[in-house]
Order: sequence, then C-alpha cells, then structure tokens
Amino acid sequence: MGDSAYTDSDRKHLLACTVSGAFITPLMSTMMNLALMFIGDEFSVGSHDLGYVNTMFLLGSVIAMVPSARLASIYGMRKVFLLGLVITGVTSFLAMLSPGFAFFVAMRFAIGFGSAMIGVTSIAMLTYVFPRERRGWAIGINTTSVYIGLSLGPTIGGLVSDAVGWRACFVIVLALVIVSLFFVSNFRKEVTPTPEEAMDWKGSVLWSVSVFVLMFGVINITSGLAAGMVVAGLGLFLVTVWYLRRCGSPVLNLRLFGIRMFSRSSVAAFMNYGASYSVAFFMSLYLQSIGALTASQAGALMLVQPAVQVLLTARMGALSDRMGDKRILPTLGMLIVSFGVAMFLFLGTEFSLPYVVLMMLIIGVGMGIFSSPNTSVIMSSVPGKYRGEASGVVSVVRQTGMMVSMSIAMASISVIMGSTDNLGPSTYGDFVDTMRLAFSICLGMCVVGILCSWFRGSTDEECLKSI
Repeated sequence: MGDSAYTDSDRKHLLACTVSGAFITPLMSTMMNLALMFIGDEFSVGSHDLGYVNTMFLLGSVIAMVPSARLASIYGMRKVFLLGLVITGVTSFLAMLSPGFAFFVAMRFAIGFGSAMIGVTSIAMLTYVFPRERRGWAIGINTTSVYIGLSLGPTIGGLVSDAVGWRACFVIVLALVIVSLFFVSNFRKEVTPTPEEAMDWKGSVLWSVSVFVLMFGVINITSGLAAGMVVAGLGLFLVTVWYLRRCGSPVLNLRLFGIRMFSRSSVAAFMNYGASYSVAFFMSLYLQSIGALTASQAGALMLVQPAVQVLLTARMGALSDRMGDKRILPTLGMLIVSFGVAMFLFLGTEFSLPYVVLMMLIIGVGMGIFSSPNTSVIMSSVPGKYRGEASGVVSVVRQTGMMVSMSIAMASISVIMGSTDNLGPSTYGDFVDTMRLAFSICLGMCVVGILCSWFRGSTDEECLKSI
C-alpha cells in the first residue's frame, strides 16, 4: 500500500498516536535518572548497580528491536505498536510495585521490550504513510516528541520523587499509555510491507543471545567471568553475522549496509548516541552529590539540554528537506556535540553552575541539529520496500548507541571506583576521574562520527528514484 492510499485524516491520526507513543520512552528514562538517588537509598545500592536501571532497559530494547521490526513488516506495524503499548503498561505497573532491586531491574528489562515495539514501528509507519516531500517534517515532529519527553522528564521526575516518591513516576507512564491507546484506535489501517515473507526465528534467537552475552560482559568488564562473556559474545555475534548473510529471509537485512550513505549515516548515529547518552546518568548523580542539589533543582537544571533539542529538532528536519547536501546539518551537529562532550574532561569537585549550563546547552544544540536530518537521510537512502527494515536499523542503532554509552559509564565506574562506588565526599574525586575516563572514550566516538557523517557521500538519486 503506497502513501497515496492514505488520507490526510489517516496521517493526522497516525502522527498523533506515534507522537504520544514516542513520548513515553524518553520520559520514562529521564524521570528515572532523577530518581536514582532515591532508588539507591531505598534498595541500598551504589552507582554501579544504579547503572543497571537504564542499561537493562536499553538491553531489553536492543534485543527486542530487530525481531520486532521483522514481525511488524510481516504481520502489521499497527499490531506490533499496540502490543508494545500493552507490554509497557503492564510491566510499568509491576515496576511500580517492586519489592526489591533485582525485581525492579527485571521489570526495566521487560519495559525495554515494550518500548522497542513502539519505537521500531513509529518512524516506519510515518515513512510509509507520509509522502517523501513531507517525510522529514513528520519525522521531525516525532523526534521532537521524544525530546519533549526528555525535557519534561527531569523536571517531572525530580518533583515527583521529592514530593511523592519515585514509584509515582510509573503512574504518569500508565496514563500516557492509555492516551496513546486512544489515539491509535483512530488509525484503523494496517501497514504491512512484506506479508509474503517468513519470520526468521533462528536469526532472532542468535541476535538476542549474542547481544545479551556481549553487553552484559562489557557492563561488568572487571570480573573474570565478564571478560569471558565478552569473548563469547563477540564469537556469537560473528556467528550471527555469518548466519544473517546466508539466510534467504533474515531477521536483519545486512545487505542494507551495502548502501554507503545508509551504512555511514547509521554509524554516525551510533557514535552520536554512544557519546552523549550517559550525560544524563552522570549529571543526575553529579548534581545531587557534588552539586548538593535536590532532585527538583537538578531536574530543572537538566531541562536545559533537551529543551534546546526540542526547539531545534523539528526545524532542522524541515530545513533538511530543502537542502541539497544532506551532510551539512548532521556533521555540524556532531561537531558541536563533541565540544560539549570534551567539556566533561574539565569538570572537577568544585561545582560551577555556569559551566554546567553551558556544557548542557552546547550538547543540546548539537543533538538538535544532528538527529532528525540524519534519520531522514537514513530513511531516504533505501528502496521503498525496505523502509520498515531501515526504520528497525535506525531504532537499533540509536538504542545500541545508548546501551554502549551506559556500558562505558558502568565499565569506567568498575575500573576506577570498584566496589566502593557509593557516592560521598570521600569518593567524589574518584567519581570525577570516572567521568573523565568515560567521556575521553566518548570523545573518540565523536571523532569517528564526524568522519562518517561528512564522508557518507552525496544524495544517491538512483536510490531515491526507487522509493
């Protein structure tokens, strides 16, 4: 079914349900960042264990995204979107009632599954339903909703955690799930790009197991068992790639990476999110410990970065539609992000409010310029038949980058702070050294991202004609 088969009413309803759905995941993530200190106090866990709150959520997302994208293309994107909302709602309710930290982390992992189904279908449905001349605009609106969630999350999470308790954050998520379910009920048409193809269950299992083993090993890299998991995970991942290249109908179409613009734009996205995602994690702990701010105060301060992203993202998506050279905006955004990341190397145990605000402002500007233009390039670089799979890759690249960013953070904590990772005046110096190590690695990722973004090639007109 081509984009001409959908009415303006269909497009409005679809945009409303994907925007409300896309709002849930970032809000959930940023609210939890400001609740980390409260969660740590209640369950008596340190900064390394608190890293699991976001990392396991992202790990669940990455594991589920690849098979979810394939299922959506075969059986219907609307069905998978709905299932994702239900899973997110049920597991959020259970997380709210968590009796212990291990159960809470397990629910965060399960919430990641639901959010993957929402995220992997949102952009794909917009790409199929909206015509190419309005695609960048629609993706920009969707991405803006993500950043609004990121913007409001710190403030809401800080206020709710201070006033009522961190568990109340999940009540807000449940309300948003209900709203999204209402909107999606008004979009009644199914989007099924490849109903004739079969589901690759073997590839799905290989993907899930290899990612879990590899990333869980990286997270706990300082232990002997974890090092063995990294080696085993790498081996399994190579086996997975070997299988996917030889499978007639693979769960992840690696042939897409043969398109230079697609592959290099995807790598740039991975490096961007890998370099920047752990900013919120570190800042939430830094501001409430060394900065001596309350959760509400820290939430208000952390509003700066995503608020700037909200203001820029939709505009940059529309501007990208009008520009001939698609490399300029993403590369400029990546360059600006690198300056913000570099500023982390000069943070100390003496808190400076103007410095922190400037750093977050710079990162917000860079992310706002980079995100929607780069996503639009990725989606426009593949033939129309593969847009669903390309959307899956976009989501996987984003979530994998975030997961790697958190893995770098947790590995850095393990290397420098070890088992003495409870934050206090005696460990503030070690915590600052941990941030410097983590963001030194992230800065290297920024450099790779800049190079991939600029040398991705010009617009492939032959590829665009096939859409």
